[in-house]
Amino acid sequence: MTVKLGLLILLSLLTTRVQGESVRTMVSGIHRVSLAHQEGSTITLSYTGSTVIQIEGDARFFRGIQIELTASQSFLPYHDSLAAVIYNELNRIPEPGVADLECRQIVMDTLPAKIQTIYQIPLREGHGLRTSPYATVLTGVQSPSSFPLLFRLVPVIKAIPDELERIVFTLNVKPILSEEGALRINFRYPEGLRDRPMTVMIDDEPIRNPGEERFLKEGEHRLVIQSEDYRGQSSRFVIERAKTLDLLVELQDTRPRLIFEYPENAVVFLDNAPLPNSRNSMAVEPGLHEVRIQIGDYTIIRPLTVQRGRTYRIALSVGVEITENDN
Repeated sequence: MTVKLGLLILLSLLTTRVQGESVRTMVSGIHRVSLAHQEGSTITLSYTGSTVIQIEGDARFFRGIQIELTASQSFLPYHDSLAAVIYNELNRIPEPGVADLECRQIVMDTLPAKIQTIYQIPLREGHGLRTSPYATVLTGVQSPSSFPLLFRLVPVIKAIPDELERIVFTLNVKPILSEEGALRINFRYPEGLRDRPMTVMIDDEPIRNPGEERFLKEGEHRLVIQSEDYRGQSSRFVIERAKTLDLLVELQDTRPRLIFEYPENAVVFLDNAPLPNSRNSMAVEPGLHEVRIQIGDYTIIRPLTVQRGRTYRIALSVGVEITENDN
């Protein structure tokens, strides 16, 4: 009874949150968590080992960090002998080897009777992570700016068995990605029609400040643009998980557009003005126009009435008709 009571008192003291302390530890390595290595990285630890967890690059798509500690079957009889401790506010990033650090303890948890123990550290509010029989979600949110963290194994008994000293633990650390990506819309405006009023909707919801980056659930979405100065558009795009989509939207004015198709030796006039030999569409004012096409001494003149928001194709085709008669 006295031994058990003493152990409970020791655990109580160890689990008390420490505001700041000096730690001397054997650092086995550094986990560099990033989007480029979503599978994470793995380092081996002894029963007194530790590792540094650092976030690199863009962490906007991280809901949290997952720490997965794996031991051999031989650890099971000693599950009450070790605790996992996590610190933040490290005064420096240590190199592998023995390190003396100033830091703050944020978590201490006695390892359960499991071969595999998983901890999840939330990185933002509304993370949606939940403790389950397979993983423990740590209380509180650690913002990416609070990294690096130090993960450490600490004995919680005085007499360490020889077999526990020989056990090697495997620690994998990886990001927990959100089920979303980002969208950046870049608009290309018609000449002389920049920044005119328009309504931009994504999935039928009006968007304020459409040029700003926004987060969307992964999957297909619908973009609709409505305006009196630009042609209405409706298109679909796909957001990939943890990726940013740069979407270029070509805005077109609502003036009618003409597309000409004619032989290279033809000369085309619109309202008596010659047109360059181009296959690009051109914008005109709504109303009545005159098209004249000349090929050598051959001339065709056609009136053309165009309406706002429409596209017209004017094509010159030259055919040969052959008929056969009985003599």
